[in-house]
Amino acid sequence: MRRILKRAFFDRPTLVVAEELIGKFLVRERDGVSRASMLTEVEAYDGPKDKASHAFWGRTPRNAVMFGPAGVLYVYFTYGMHHMLNVTTGPEAYPAAILIRGVEGISGPGRLTKALGITRDLDRLPAAKATGLWFEDSGVVVPPRAIRRTGRIGVSYAGPLWSKRRYRFVWKA
Repeated sequence: MRRILKRAFFDRPTLVVAEELIGKFLVRERDGVSRASMLTEVEAYDGPKDKASHAFWGRTPRNAVMFGPAGVLYVYFTYGMHHMLNVTTGPEAYPAAILIRGVEGISGPGRLTKALGITRDLDRLPAAKATGLWFEDSGVVVPPRAIRRTGRIGVSYAGPLWSKRRYRFVWKA
């Protein structure tokens, strides 16, 4: 029996939420058809001092959603070809989000959004059944030893201190 993750799940410290998302399900519903995919890789962006975060340079129209309530989708377009799916975490006014990098059978955040039909149309909407994109807990227990923590990918511009922080969580299958 799966249960939908509510705002309270995401309204906690970003690194805690990131690790606990491994083994949860991302559910996408389109045209009356639901597809549930187990999360296998996520990456955390935690607060205004995180030089790899979009929030590092302050609030902008693009990243304003990161400063809002937890459990909201942050979808942006990058490199002129990929949508990136994030979900906000932590208390309001504290800019933090988790990039969804992979699910079972799909590795890479751009491939994931393409396969699931995720676009900026979902930006700023709550992760909820009513929006067609949400997260569920099916009771899968992933022991901490089964999760590998590594540096984040593609953020070398943030310098070694921030790019090498072990904010990426991957299920060691």
